[in-house]
Amino acid sequence: MAGLRLGPLLRYVDGESGTSATVWVETDRPSTVRVRCGGVDPDTASGSSRHGDGAPDTPSGSARTFQIAGHHYALVPVTGLAPGAATPYEVLLDGRRVWPPEHSPFPSPVIRTPAPGARELRVAFGSCRWAAPPERERDPVGPDALDTLAVRLTADPGAERPDVLLLLGDQVYADAVSRATRRWLAARRDLRDPPGAQVGEYEEYTRLYDESWGDPEVRWLLSTVPSCMIFDDHDVVDDWNTSAAWLAGMRGTAWWPERLASGLMSYWVYQHLGNLSPAQLAADPLYAAVLASPDGTEALRRGCAPTASSAGPRWSYRRDFGRVRLLMVDTRAARVLDEDERAMLDEPTADWLREQALDGPGSYDHLLIGSSLPWLLPPLVHDTETWSAALCRGVRGARWARLAEKLRRRADLEHWAAFPASFARLAELIARVASGPAAPATVCVLSGDVHHAYIAEPERADGLPDGPANSRSDARVFQLTCSPVHNAVHAVIRAGFRFGWSRAGRRLGRALTRHGRTGRPPVRWHRTAGPWFGNQLMTLTLRGRSARLRLDQARTGRARGPARLVTVFDRNLTAEQAEQAEQAEQAEQAEQAEQAEQAE
Repeated sequence: MAGLRLGPLLRYVDGESGTSATVWVETDRPSTVRVRCGGVDPDTASGSSRHGDGAPDTPSGSARTFQIAGHHYALVPVTGLAPGAATPYEVLLDGRRVWPPEHSPFPSPVIRTPAPGARELRVAFGSCRWAAPPERERDPVGPDALDTLAVRLTADPGAERPDVLLLLGDQVYADAVSRATRRWLAARRDLRDPPGAQVGEYEEYTRLYDESWGDPEVRWLLSTVPSCMIFDDHDVVDDWNTSAAWLAGMRGTAWWPERLASGLMSYWVYQHLGNLSPAQLAADPLYAAVLASPDGTEALRRGCAPTASSAGPRWSYRRDFGRVRLLMVDTRAARVLDEDERAMLDEPTADWLREQALDGPGSYDHLLIGSSLPWLLPPLVHDTETWSAALCRGVRGARWARLAEKLRRRADLEHWAAFPASFARLAELIARVASGPAAPATVCVLSGDVHHAYIAEPERADGLPDGPANSRSDARVFQLTCSPVHNAVHAVIRAGFRFGWSRAGRRLGRALTRHGRTGRPPVRWHRTAGPWFGNQLMTLTLRGRSARLRLDQARTGRARGPARLVTVFDRNLTAEQAEQAEQAEQAEQAEQAEQAEQAE
């Protein structure tokens, strides 16, 4: 009798027609997975079925599981959903209901679809999540923000909830496992052999996802809130693809090839598939090859190999939610590491990003660029990274290059600033999108990675055509950084980030740029709000051409009571633009009324 090992995860929900969705599951044996809608009462916690097989027109979908390395998965397309509805659903394996479980303490999962012409979208985002320890263990880094969000929604199913959850990297930590996983690894192999107490192959990756997504609160949350995901370094290994020298060192180890292959394979199965629409899945040759094989392991291994050919960007993707466009960008596997040609994005990915951002001018009100790594950093950090990149390129000789490479790896100097040409190219693209009468209201770069949160805005774009914020019709441009969801940051690093925004930090940064002969960056920016430290989530509410941002932190209640989300920032990011738009609309309505009177 088949059972549900992990999931369900509600992944893709159609942001245009609101009639389709996909649900991901892992089962313990081959089976036929069916998602049936409308048979669960969303107002009860038991999730008991109220009918048999359902009416013929009941929204549903089914799929046969596929096999990877002895594990069984299915991504079930659900069609026939009603737009603008919250439809409860249940999961059946070979005709037997397995989700929601009987007497569940959680509300029944639902698939919420946008109403036709909906103008509001609520996007919650963050990154860097260690799996929460069991309840009986003390949590060394404080309450988990995802857990705490789930508790809030469980207590009040009618409370405001995200329309989509963006997880911007480090969903699992392959190189920093929990004590429980360390014990599990020790029972499998000798931890004195490389890679030691780190994940080594696919089966061990499945343990990380079991631990992270099997958390009861998070499991329920991901079953009822759609999610979009992208990897960052810890999904594979810390500082993944920092430099050519780093990669050469990793290739010299016996364990790296399997670690990389298993990391990408597991990412494809657990995260990437759910990012895609049913139409994209139907056109994906790798997905077709895996489904067609009794065991898709080798087909997937070949398809995920770094040298595998691809017609375009492999891991980046686009999602449209009405008049909001999300471009999720791979800033890890798409890198070019040769010191003379260093780039954050290879040419196919950079071209794709440009094409998607410029597709249909005026067709969206907000552009969201999901990048696990921040584009705009504290100025001192930015200047240090560009200085390090210049020295590694040899502008001050071989001795400085060797020292700079050591510093680059030790201090994690590998964000956009460490790829100066890519930084400038992204700045130019944003400036072009954000300028002119067809510009959206906002361009927001959503990032994580740096274990704190802040808001930054460009001041001007020197030397770029029509830089952002130069006229009333231009978009507001924001760097919105939120991290961690559940992790920690050392006190000395906190102090360093604060100093990085200070005047003294800026002066030190300028001294480094003079030494590295890098010149000033093409964009100047300032910190609008933050920094905030703690386990946290940002929520961006987009309504028409307005944008409102809220930051919630997970904090332990008094006397070690249950954790709760505390709002520490809530502000309309586009108040001035919204007021101008309202005035323009009123003027247009008055003009139309006057013309109508004259016509009469």
